[in-house]
Amino acid sequence: MRSDAERTVRQILEAAERVLSRNPAATMEQIAEEAGVARTTVHRRFASRDALVGAMAAWATRRFADAVEAAHPETAPPLVALYQVTANVLRVKLDWGFAMSRALTADPEAARVHAEVEEKCERMFRAAREAGLLRPDADLGWARRVYYALIHEAAQSGDGDADALATRVVDTLLRGVGTTQGLTAPR
Repeated sequence: MRSDAERTVRQILEAAERVLSRNPAATMEQIAEEAGVARTTVHRRFASRDALVGAMAAWATRRFADAVEAAHPETAPPLVALYQVTANVLRVKLDWGFAMSRALTADPEAARVHAEVEEKCERMFRAAREAGLLRPDADLGWARRVYYALIHEAAQSGDGDADALATRVVDTLLRGVGTTQGLTAPR
């Protein structure tokens, strides 16, 4: 019975992501219909729409942390880790965009998970610098913020191919979009 209940919860969460991505004002009844369950089933699992959205955010946050961990950023070669983390995170952001946009709440568990991911990302960027992927004088804090912005923009692009987007993000991060001409600031 427990696996059936877990499967039903996941079915509801996935349906809610699809419905709320299309229409953030969708009702619990519309979500139940998309999930193929009775409205009472949704209400039995989630006391309110806010509880459902909170559960979606928690689910997406766990997927986000799992995506980073699955890339083995601590042990993989830095370029491989950078690409794999990027592709994995993009998959989560593409599949759980609505929920991920709600995951940056004041929830202490979400804040803890995001802090752990940020620490892993810091270590991954230090390893990338040590491997020569980033300039020795690169401001790693700035580089990470640019990387996060690139991932966000890639996820918003509408192109659902996480691997192609990851290649574009990593290439833009490491090579930029300019030429080697004019590398000095105008006076």
